[in-house]
Amino acid sequence: MIAGDDRPDMDSKESIDFFVDCFYERVLADERLSPIFVDVAEVDLAVHLPHIKSYWRKLLLGDKKYQRHTMSIHRRLNDKRVLQEEDFQRWLDFFGTTADEHFAGKMTERAKQVARTIAGNMEKSLRGTRGHRSE
Repeated sequence: MIAGDDRPDMDSKESIDFFVDCFYERVLADERLSPIFVDVAEVDLAVHLPHIKSYWRKLLLGDKKYQRHTMSIHRRLNDKRVLQEEDFQRWLDFFGTTADEHFAGKMTERAKQVARTIAGNMEKSLRGTRGHRSE
């Protein structure tokens, strides 16, 4: 954290929940990503957001409540609409921008690194299941 930086770290349930709300507000306002969530995945935010908050609390705080398998969920989505490299990059850009706007510290940096790893692994895995259709 930079001296004089009063942004909190993403190191509590409340900060993670706030981050997810801000992040999804940005994603759902985007002309590229919003249709993936709204039209293709038909995400019900009242159901989805608590799952996503729980997922990030598990990754960052070790909370054990999240037990879903994210890869299978995204494979089904990818079967409906092939996710492109640009989709993953836009998601990552929004993740980093949202994190940096509101938070600073070791856990915030960890969250951004974890997001990069997840996006890279997911993109690689989905590309393999779709026979490189994104090319």
